[in-house]
Amino acid sequence: MRIIQLLPVLSYGDAVGNDTLAIRELIRGMGIDTEIRYTDHMDKRLPEETARPLNTPPAPGRNDILMYHGCTGAPINFELHKYKGKKVLVYHNVTPPRFFRGLNPEIERIQEYALEGFRYLSDKVDYCIADSEYNRQDLLDMGYRCPIDVCPILIPYEDYDAEPDGAVMERMSDGRHNILFVGRISPNKKQEDVIRAFCCYRKEYDPESRLILIGSAGSMENYLEALKDYVRQLGLEESVVFPGHIRFAEILAYYRTADVFLCMSEHEGFCVPLVEAMYFGVPIAAYAAAAVPDTLGNGGLLLDSKEPAYAAAAMDRIIRDEGLRALIRKGQEAVLARFSRAETEKQMKECLERAMKM
Repeated sequence: MRIIQLLPVLSYGDAVGNDTLAIRELIRGMGIDTEIRYTDHMDKRLPEETARPLNTPPAPGRNDILMYHGCTGAPINFELHKYKGKKVLVYHNVTPPRFFRGLNPEIERIQEYALEGFRYLSDKVDYCIADSEYNRQDLLDMGYRCPIDVCPILIPYEDYDAEPDGAVMERMSDGRHNILFVGRISPNKKQEDVIRAFCCYRKEYDPESRLILIGSAGSMENYLEALKDYVRQLGLEESVVFPGHIRFAEILAYYRTADVFLCMSEHEGFCVPLVEAMYFGVPIAAYAAAAVPDTLGNGGLLLDSKEPAYAAAAMDRIIRDEGLRALIRKGQEAVLARFSRAETEKQMKECLERAMKM
């Protein structure tokens, strides 16, 4: 028996790719033969031996488990049922197409294709593993009736203990308060709402504060330009930083020098940056949408409104109130224990064992 993890695209450094690699090590530790296959592409920054195309021999056999990481539109969504073996869907969710309407018709089409594909798979898999309760509910809404368990993403915490970039540390440690958001530049992440809240915060509370919006704008360059135009209209060019797709050491430095992590995203299947911020002890204010409440738990302030003045007041309270920050950090410790590598590996191992018994 083999457990074959399958993805359309295996990317370098993203949450799904990291989860796949972590699960591979867990499976190997269980003494089970395993490999990673892809259908379309593997990032060239990954070692060549990391994975190979699905259509290379040997093909999945009757006793194998095909563990498909679902997160995008791809032909494999309509072909998975043709392969032998048990089918397990690891569901990372799909950003609704409506967020891309008028911004990128091609991505809108891909997301519609993705939802069509996952609805097609609803009666063609034997078992599902969802990253969050939100994702589990999404599967139920699409008509899945097979067993579904929730297991959070396996996060490589040891990577966060690496040396941060010294130049960024020095530049960001100049006495100004740093408001941070990490996530790809994408309309579902609602970076414009982060900017709007930050503008209000600067005006009402701290005119010397700074906003850092980290994330790649790949295929959403027009959205990035719209954000930059908005920043210029608000007169915030000197106070809002778009580092872009940067080295990991630089990301670590921004986390280490952040005073508040502000998330206004309207769609997240899990939201790993929330857990990253908690790991670095950064207090969080986050809009309560999609999987955010499930992931954040008591690890920050959940905002039930996107009103800029409301978010700005929450950030000011976090920065000024030492007692509140201590309470948030205590909550973060509990959430981090829930998402610890030992705990998530234990849950994933139980899911794998359940799949093998089916």
